[in-house]
Amino acid sequence: MSRTVPVPHGLPMERDAGPFDPPRRMTRLRAARPVSPLIFPDGHEGWLVTGYDAVRQVMADTRFSSRQDIGPVHVPYEIPGMPAVTEPSPQMPGVFISMDPPDHGRLRKRLTGAFTVKRMKMLEERINDITERQLDHLARLAPPVDLVKEFALPVPSLVICELLGVPYEDRENFQVNAARLMVKDQSLEEKVAALGALTTYLGELVARKRAEPGDDILSDLARHDDLTIEELTGAAFLLLLAGHETTANMLGLGTFALLENPGQMAELRADPALMPDVVEEMLRYLSVVDILYRYATEDIELGGETIGKGSTVIVSLLAADHDPRRFDGADALDIHRRARGHLAFGHGVHQCLGQQLARIEMRAGFDGLLRRFPTLELAVPAGEVKLKTDMNIYGVHELPVTWTGTAR
Repeated sequence: MSRTVPVPHGLPMERDAGPFDPPRRMTRLRAARPVSPLIFPDGHEGWLVTGYDAVRQVMADTRFSSRQDIGPVHVPYEIPGMPAVTEPSPQMPGVFISMDPPDHGRLRKRLTGAFTVKRMKMLEERINDITERQLDHLARLAPPVDLVKEFALPVPSLVICELLGVPYEDRENFQVNAARLMVKDQSLEEKVAALGALTTYLGELVARKRAEPGDDILSDLARHDDLTIEELTGAAFLLLLAGHETTANMLGLGTFALLENPGQMAELRADPALMPDVVEEMLRYLSVVDILYRYATEDIELGGETIGKGSTVIVSLLAADHDPRRFDGADALDIHRRARGHLAFGHGVHQCLGQQLARIEMRAGFDGLLRRFPTLELAVPAGEVKLKTDMNIYGVHELPVTWTGTAR
């Protein structure tokens, strides 16, 4: 294996290969050394994993811990006001994505019943209704409009609010604070304030659910007496954040990707039966949740390297999902590709709980946009679209679009 590529100092983040591809440095690194040392800004010598097979292996091996309270987990980019990491971070109760078995399973199994394929299928009609109503709203506006503000963000927000039992009129509160938490170089002070505002709001909400449960997922959780209010708050925080930020970014960035591939968009519009496979390909191609952290609890062999105990390990799902060893022509969107096996929802015990919900929302959203807006196009040059390179979940800040007529 080649060692000619220099060890990166800090995570390569610049989207210099285009809005949908990994940074060029990341691509070169994956080709030469898919398990590479990484020098963190604070001097920590950790690892960056970019190859598909190695990323999958990390995520399946619980010796690569998801917890942040058992050892210092280092951040691969600068955060203003962030002191050097020398101690473990406190664990927020209920955030099961940051837990290991068996604690992880205790909380997650409380939710698996709520997110079964069967229950999601039952919700499909309701999601289609929400999507169509939002498309009606969009059609009444005079273009150009920002598709993120008027469609991509409202649809998953409405769906997750209804599913969790969060009053939709409170969405501005949680959307603003969630966005602050997602900014990579947001100051520590601002992150703490946003987290405090969100957890205070959700703590009061789950306490009300426990006192007067309704027909929603948070009420279902609140009925479990063995879960504390703090655990319920943490679980609510994770579900709310993951339930609208990820799908909103997939709808916005995915529409941008389709508009940049007009031939494939026309083919998909003519044959909507392709949509389920296209959604899988979109998930692979865009991988909006790109960077995940793990902590090595012992010395572990991976891809011909020895990951030392105590190392922070960064995995790039985007680089893995663009690995040509796994997907032919991986840097191209291909609506005919069978993209099964992509890692956009993760892998192993932490594979995304809401993945069926996301698929249903994406199918409804893309299908509706193509059907109702046959002349949809960008209202600005592609190079002027504001990308979320500053955020922990990738996407577009705005997507100005226009059209000349709508259909039913």
